[in-house]
Amino acid sequence: MAENGRVAQSWDGFDRFVGLLDYPMFVVTARAEAGPAGCLVGFTTQASIDPPRFLAAISKNNHTFAAAESATHLGVHLLARDDLELARWFGGQTGDEVDKFAECRWHTGPAATPILDAAPAWFVGVILDRFDLGDHVGYLLNPVAGQAPDEPEPWVSLTDVADLEPGHEA
Repeated sequence: MAENGRVAQSWDGFDRFVGLLDYPMFVVTARAEAGPAGCLVGFTTQASIDPPRFLAAISKNNHTFAAAESATHLGVHLLARDDLELARWFGGQTGDEVDKFAECRWHTGPAATPILDAAPAWFVGVILDRFDLGDHVGYLLNPVAGQAPDEPEPWVSLTDVADLEPGHEA
């Protein structure tokens, strides 16, 4: 529909479009002065091949956002579908009320970034830039360390956690 020569804004088609997608879900971690922070995120993408770059977006309402704002590095973790409960833990709780890391095994990785032991694939990236994306902030990462299995696994995806009650609204 056109109004004054411009296309009328409608979110319905876009909502249906993204509803067709089944994004992989990631746990993003950061080191804060108060300790480790982490959350389940779905807004991510590889942003460049050469040099390698990755963009991870964190909700401004999320406890992990405050940690990410003061961090120099972020950890990005893929969880196998076998670890769905861990993904649900990081997505369904808020660090404002719960120490998520007290309930899982983890270790300190590069740049003191928290690394989840259960994650078969992860990387740590130095934060190159931050972008206001609306209700989220995008963190452009330059990978500096990581690991991944030789063979892909069935990863936790959006459909696996679509019924999850988030720890914070976006």
